Amino acid sequence: MNLFEYSFAALGGGAMPMERFRNQPVLVVNTASECGYTSQYAQLQAIYNDYRQSGLVVLGIPCNDFGEQEPGDDAAIAAFVQETYGVTFPMTSKYSVIGPQAHPLFRGLAESRGGDILPRWNFYKYLFNRKGALVGHWPSKTPPDDPAIIHQVTRNLQSWSL
Repeated sequence: MNLFEYSFAALGGGAMPMERFRNQPVLVVNTASECGYTSQYAQLQAIYNDYRQSGLVVLGIPCNDFGEQEPGDDAAIAAFVQETYGVTFPMTSKYSVIGPQAHPLFRGLAESRGGDILPRWNFYKYLFNRKGALVGHWPSKTPPDDPAIIHQVTRNLQSWSL
């Protein structure tokens, strides 16, 4: 499976094909506005600020699968993340990441890597390299600025090229 084969609807409307991020590492995170981990938005934004000029994309995917902690519609989600955390990184519309209604990206991850790769809660993190291959994943409790994540981000940025 390859990240760049998938597409989402953007949080603000319109299509968001992952192909547009080809040749850039992408940190994909399933997010929620009413979760104990919601404060990770601040760390995700800081990472995006620090590494976007080098090519990193942080992609938030709002999800209501765990504890119904993302009850709002797209407009409410957009207002919350912008007003509360100043989020400027790309975000998709709200999607399911587990079960029969899961977005095809997450079904593809499960088919290629087994069901244990799927999120078990909000703020699971997946790093894809510039070729669209998964190179790492971390559970919710691992903060986005954890040294293991930053190491993989910088390692994949060093290999970034057009």
